[in-house]
Amino acid sequence: MQGEGATVGSSVEAVFREERGRLLASLVRRFGDLDLAEEVTSEAIEAALTHWPTDGVPSRPGAWLLTTARRRAVDRLRRDRVLATRLAVLQAEAERADHAPPADADRDLPDDRLALFFTCAHPALAAQDRGALTLRFLAGLTTTEVARAFLVPPATMAQRLVRAKRKIRDARIPFRVPGPDELPGRLPSVLQAVYSVFTEGYAASSGPDLQRIDLAEEAIRLGRILRRLLPAEREVAGLLGLMLLVHARRDARTGPDGAMILLDDQDRGRWDRQMIEEGRSLVVVALTGRAPGPYGVQAAIAALHDEAADVASTDWPQVVALYDVLLGLVPSPIVALNRAAAVAMRDGPAAGLALLDELADEPRLRGHHPYPAARADLLRRLGRYDEAAAAYRSALTLVGTEPERAYLLSQLRAVTTE
Repeated sequence: MQGEGATVGSSVEAVFREERGRLLASLVRRFGDLDLAEEVTSEAIEAALTHWPTDGVPSRPGAWLLTTARRRAVDRLRRDRVLATRLAVLQAEAERADHAPPADADRDLPDDRLALFFTCAHPALAAQDRGALTLRFLAGLTTTEVARAFLVPPATMAQRLVRAKRKIRDARIPFRVPGPDELPGRLPSVLQAVYSVFTEGYAASSGPDLQRIDLAEEAIRLGRILRRLLPAEREVAGLLGLMLLVHARRDARTGPDGAMILLDDQDRGRWDRQMIEEGRSLVVVALTGRAPGPYGVQAAIAALHDEAADVASTDWPQVVALYDVLLGLVPSPIVALNRAAAVAMRDGPAAGLALLDELADEPRLRGHHPYPAARADLLRRLGRYDEAAAAYRSALTLVGTEPERAYLLSQLRAVTTE
């Protein structure tokens, strides 16, 4: 019986992981209120946790959750006339603002979650709040995980999320598909939100696993929808290509026990060549025409890694040149950190370390464990083992996942026994 309970429990967890974002988006589209949708989504999941372990997971779990959540929402509206009146006004205003009936919008938009992505990227919202709102309510990340993704304290992120929801309510931002003229201006925020989901899936911010494959594949799925919706947008092709080229390495990034395997030691025969070829074709699209965007450039860098037979034969001069372009497009300390690592491969560890030292006072890197980890690696390669050990210890105070922690501990032990 215990084994059966564990099986049901894992099935329930898998359903929640798959259905939560879809459920929330459907409820937001139906009722027009993010707080109400979030509350009844949580209530539906709580009801499932009560019934499913004994009754079994329904054949259509998403439909079960949606029906339960809708009933809870209707009950809430019946009890709260003020809320019901406010939502009625919002829905009437949204209908007047739309030039096409909802059915037409649904035909144009193949997924309710994508509609909510564009809503969360509305220009009335602060730029720093858009991706955070999307990660929390569409990807289903916890507030702490979203905070890690944006390199801010959890309390700060919690305030951002509350502020963003309040802005949506007070500004009466409609939950609808933007018109064709609005889409290009809203697209960069949507792409960033999708990429943030992928980043959390590729390199989880916390937990027992290095990767969250479900999140990465969800981001790729959303990227494919965006590509179908906006086929002329080269940055959509660039983002999808980037995600495919990186995700192609997923099976080689961990060992049988879940241990992290660095790029240098990965079995490239396990990389997904079909995914790589698709990603490379998208790079061509992203780089054809006018000056490329940041996702197209990042995809080109990923393609250089995937095309090389090993780390030593990677075209590091070209990688650095692309990082130079990317740094001009996105003057970010994270980009500068990655460029420094590439310079270390091209010119040697001393050159890379000098660039990392220039970033020592960058506030956004202080809570970012890859920075001290990168310094530790270069210091180790230079034979400066005491300094490397100190840097590894700093990285260990910041690292989130167990595989990364285990790797850093092994490196720390290696330099302390030299």
